[in-house]
Parts: sequence; C-alpha cells; structure tokens
Amino acid sequence: MSDQIAVVGLGQMGLPIATRLAASFDVLAFDISNERRALAAEGYRITTTDDLAQLGSSTTVVLSLPNPAISRSVLSQLAPHMTPGTVVVETSTVLPDDVREWQRLLKPVGARVVDAAVLSGVAQMEQGKATLLVGGDADDLEGVSPVLAAIGGGGVQRFGPLGAGMAAKVVNNGVAHAVMVVLVEAFAMARAEGVALEDIAAMLDREDGGLQRPLNHRIMQRMASADFEGGMPLEAARKDSTLALAMAQRSGTPLFATQAAQTVYDIASGAGLGRADYSAVAKLWEGWTGRGLSYGEASDDRL
Repeated sequence: MSDQIAVVGLGQMGLPIATRLAASFDVLAFDISNERRALAAEGYRITTTDDLAQLGSSTTVVLSLPNPAISRSVLSQLAPHMTPGTVVVETSTVLPDDVREWQRLLKPVGARVVDAAVLSGVAQMEQGKATLLVGGDADDLEGVSPVLAAIGGGGVQRFGPLGAGMAAKVVNNGVAHAVMVVLVEAFAMARAEGVALEDIAAMLDREDGGLQRPLNHRIMQRMASADFEGGMPLEAARKDSTLALAMAQRSGTPLFATQAAQTVYDIASGAGLGRADYSAVAKLWEGWTGRGLSYGEASDDRL
C-alpha cells in the first residue's frame, strides 16, 4: 500500500480524519472550500489540492462527505483516474445500498470499496478515540487495516460484508434519535410530578433500569433465544404503558413515542401474545418482515 492517502472532504469530521492520517501517512486532501483547504494546509500542515483528479493516483481514497449524492459524484469524477487495486474507504454516513452502488460504479476500473462508518463524534476523532463500524471484503479490509487503525483509534469493529458497517451506523443513529425523544418525554413526566431529573437518570441507568434491561435482558436473552415463556406478561407491560399515558395526560405532558409504543402493545395483545413475556412484541416484526430475530436466523443475503 502506498504511503500517500487521499482524503476527500475537510469538513467537521473530515479534517480530524485527515489529521489523524497525517500522523502516519503522506496525505493529499481535497475540499471544494478554499477556506477549509487553507485551514488544513496552514493549521495542520496537510498537503491539499484544488484538483480532484490528482487524488486518483492514490491507492487509498478516504471519503468524508455530507451526503450520498456528493460521494457518488466524487467517485464518478475520480473513477477515470483510478488504477486497479485502489480501495475507497467510505466514512461518510450513507445507506448500505449506497456503498454497494459505489462498488458497482468502480468495478470497471478495478477499484474496491469498504465502508467505515464513524460511530463517534468529532471530539473523539480529534482525541484518537473514535470507533469505526466497518464492512467489506476481508482482503480489502486487511489491505487498508493501517488506515482504519489510524482513523479508528478507539477500535475497529467489523460487522460483515460490504454495507454492514453502514447498516450498523444507521441502526445506531435511529435508536439514539428515537431514544432521545423517549427520554425527553420521560423527564417531562418526571418534572411534572416533582421528581428530580438526576434521580430518574440514575434509575434508568441501573442494570435493572429502563434503558439497560430491555437491551441486555429482553433483547439479548429473551428475543435472541426466542424465549417468550414466563417473564413479565405483555399484558402487564401494556398496563404499565397505559399508566404512563394516564399520568402524562393528567399533568398535561404531551407524549408521542410512548403513545406509539402503546399501539404496538395493543396490536400484540390482539394477536394473542398477552401472556407471553413482553419481549414477544418481536414476533410482530418477524411476521411483518418474514425474518427471524433470534440467534441462528439467516441474515439478509444483501449483507
């Protein structure tokens, strides 16, 4: 692998990525912004260019761009200048289908793609503590492992074939953003009842609290093993959800995510799952998607 690494995109995340790489490699970076190129060159001593085509000769090209359309445009422009064996490391947050499209786009010139989604924030990247969620062919990942290690100082976790890293990142973000709404609703209910926010936070963070137990017990033990016998009946969970709605209604606290979750329990109860452990709501998604959610179930063959 050549010591020169091309970086496309010097934005809020791209510049720290380029800086991390520059500590170990000769970096040539591009950005459409004159100001960002100047900042990289003057403040971080990174070699920059205003000619995207110059990056095509690098055997490793790292992308850090705002959206999938820009990534595709950049690769379309770079492809005629690439040589066989070039590996594109996509760190931008895109869809799994996007990185698979990048692979089809670059196949005629013999270039390859791996996805390396950044789980962490800008500060963690700057501190060398960022985690990468990666997907791709094992040989391609091995070939760029020094690059991945330089970017992902906090760890590099492989999730599977091309697109799997991006799938994991999109799932993580979806959970984080949905949980944010649930948490705001929870703290608004607590505030209305005069309960201290720090006490609610400490309770939720307990091993047996409302954040950790659904993941570590209900998902990773019950759902993963398709073990829905015994446990807390779904009807009891439905009752508790109804109480949350009633308490919020009396205090005038609007609920959205919690109301949507109540609908799921209503449907599950109507489907005859009332006496099963409430993790049995997973059976609804198994029926709707035709995919099992327990260990040993076949994965979607696109990943």
